[in-house]
Amino acid sequence: MIIGSHVIQYEKVSSTNTVASALLRESNPAEGTVITASYQESGRGQTGNRWESEPGSNLLMSVILYPFTVKPAEQFVISQMISLAVHDLASLHTSEARIKWPNDIYVRDDKIAGILIENSIMGEVFSSTVAGIGLNVNQTIFSGGAPNPVSLALVTGYSHDLPAVTARLTDMLDRRYKMILNGETAALAREYHEVLYRSGEWHRYADSRGEFEGMIECVRSDGMLAVRRRDGKTAEYAFKEIDYIL
Repeated sequence: MIIGSHVIQYEKVSSTNTVASALLRESNPAEGTVITASYQESGRGQTGNRWESEPGSNLLMSVILYPFTVKPAEQFVISQMISLAVHDLASLHTSEARIKWPNDIYVRDDKIAGILIENSIMGEVFSSTVAGIGLNVNQTIFSGGAPNPVSLALVTGYSHDLPAVTARLTDMLDRRYKMILNGETAALAREYHEVLYRSGEWHRYADSRGEFEGMIECVRSDGMLAVRRRDGKTAEYAFKEIDYIL
């Protein structure tokens, strides 16, 4: 086992990614070190968004990796690997889990998990990766500003053993990471596209030019989202350049 070979547990932290980044600055933590917490005072999502989590109710973890075999230009494979592992976990409880580009996990049109990946790159080599995961497990009331949160408890109708969920996700992360180490990146990309939210369907989106109807064609190897419009033209978007109209 690589991921989960060393686990550090906290009751309360600012954020598990912040703790992981501090460990990397101050020491040389083992690859696969997992940091978990019962509560985050300043849980972080993508582009500065806040991750709401009721104390003791949800899975909050960060993983430290040294993916030296991955080229910086191919770093999106790390996002695919992490999101597939979380999707694997959610799929144990529902057949309606999907990955919303780039790496949110949705059940139908509701968000059950978010992922924040912070890569450190020196030249053409990865120095380290910190992958933060927030999975709503037992929380049933959400008071924050997120428009569409859901949890495993709301999806299944019952509460879950949080340590058991955490251990199972750790195993799934380890299995998916070994696919990268074994050079199975094409398989990761294929599986990612097989469970991509809204892929191959017409839906409403919005970009800098306004709302439009489009179909997700694929996600490029560099992480860009390719969306075809009704007029047949395809545009590529980086994160935050396109909004999903739910």
